Amino acid sequence: MIGQPNQTLQYALITPARNEAAFIKGTIRSVVAQTVRPVRWIIVSDGSTDSTDNIVKRHAVEHPWIELLRMTEHRDRQFAAKAHAFNSGYHRVRATGLDYHVIGNLDADITFEPGYFEFLLEQFVANPELGVAGTPFVENAGEMNHHTYAHRFAQLEHVSGACQLFRRECFEQIGGYIPIRGGAIDWIAVTTARMKGWQTRTFPERVCLHHRKLGTGTHGPLGTRFHYGRKAYYVGGHPLWELLRGLFQMRETPLLLGGLCFQAGYLWSAVTRVERPVSFELMAFHRGEQMARLRRLLLGRPAEAKAAAQSPAQTS
Repeated sequence: MIGQPNQTLQYALITPARNEAAFIKGTIRSVVAQTVRPVRWIIVSDGSTDSTDNIVKRHAVEHPWIELLRMTEHRDRQFAAKAHAFNSGYHRVRATGLDYHVIGNLDADITFEPGYFEFLLEQFVANPELGVAGTPFVENAGEMNHHTYAHRFAQLEHVSGACQLFRRECFEQIGGYIPIRGGAIDWIAVTTARMKGWQTRTFPERVCLHHRKLGTGTHGPLGTRFHYGRKAYYVGGHPLWELLRGLFQMRETPLLLGGLCFQAGYLWSAVTRVERPVSFELMAFHRGEQMARLRRLLLGRPAEAKAAAQSPAQTS
């Protein structure tokens, strides 16, 4: 049961949404059912052309703490759009003058149990050094054992972009979400938080359900592996670590193709000199973490290496 200190821990949510009519009703119902509700939830419709706006408006009438913020028609679907939408919602939250201690980025296609946010708020109360918190996600709501983000093996310092809660001071210190056209926006925010001295953690005691299958928009299974290899280079992954990561994936994937595609994506990006949007400081910090994990592997902790090699969320 939540303790007395949590009663004053307030949080606000922001949800960038574009054409999410098929899923957003479930997300809204999940938030409305929470044992601890947000002081404000800004749902940013990023040029939606379906019934997303009408669904949000209907619920906002009944729940005044829900607010629809409509952005102009979308030019394209590059990754920076999510950051721009979130930042617009964040400016709106700040303009309300409401008091809150935690700010959350919540996707429009996930659901969770009623005590979900109460549990995460408890973690912030218990650990003042915790800057970013979240949970694993289950990709298919009808298959509770199908974990795309495998919480039994994943690197628990990473927090999936499906739902990221930031301590307000942490979010402001890292400069929020940085709009980057090629993606990795969520990863950069979490890694920057650790670089700034904050703790970040995924808590496997809870999960959220992700209702849109990952990679169905532009990538098949092998294309997704190639894409993850590109991302590994893009965010400055150490060549040795990424080589070993690809080799490890070859053990887990039929016909070795998954690991080969991952390595091909990394090498292709290196040969073509894909521009890296991360700072030298952040890249050095990221590589230092990877080499520290490799040293722990050599000292006899293979489970952690397996986690890092398997988890695509490191570069989401």
